[in-house]
Amino acid sequence: MRLRAILFDMDGTLVDSAPDFIAVCQAMRAARDLPPLAPQQIRAQVSGGARAMVCSSFDIAAEHPDFPALRDEFLARYQAHCAVLTRPFEGIPELLDAIEHARLRWGVATNKPLCYAEPIMQRLALAERAAVLVCPEHVARSKPDPEMILLACERLELDPRQVIYIGDDARDIEAGRAAGTRTVAVRYGYIHPDDNPAHWGADRVVEHPCELRELLDRALCGC
Repeated sequence: MRLRAILFDMDGTLVDSAPDFIAVCQAMRAARDLPPLAPQQIRAQVSGGARAMVCSSFDIAAEHPDFPALRDEFLARYQAHCAVLTRPFEGIPELLDAIEHARLRWGVATNKPLCYAEPIMQRLALAERAAVLVCPEHVARSKPDPEMILLACERLELDPRQVIYIGDDARDIEAGRAAGTRTVAVRYGYIHPDDNPAHWGADRVVEHPCELRELLDRALCGC
């Protein structure tokens, strides 16, 4: 079927949100007179969410009695700082321009809660350009369940076979495959050092956003 739309995961695929997560973790440590961590230590935990970043930043397990309060503080600080340093990855603005120039639509299906995802889309001037934004609040089950991607396709009034879903986590690819979309895994996102996108079963694996433009051109040519 002819390609009609591109759907993106958000963190680690469409936007680099790690700088805001890093700033929050460093601020929490500074408030406790703890020295800053190497930014890469925090960045490596982004795909694991608040739980992983808090545990890594304070060297505790989620079962530690201090964890709930630290997690709540992390989320509150991130709510106020979620759209300060976050930017699209290099090459993504050009890709979005190319998608729109080809008269295709694009959108986002993310496990990031709406209270964070929406301000980011608005601050980056992407909200009015995106045809759809689906977050956990819109579905009963988040990725790797396909419900989120199926809902995005439904709102676009498209058959999933007319859509490419792009993500930086195995659950993204699992969800896309289960929904019936074509799938692309990106290596430039927040990949755990022990993980390998080549093992996720994606139709394509790319190293850099510029390769997504090449992939788009080939898809439009039916290649």
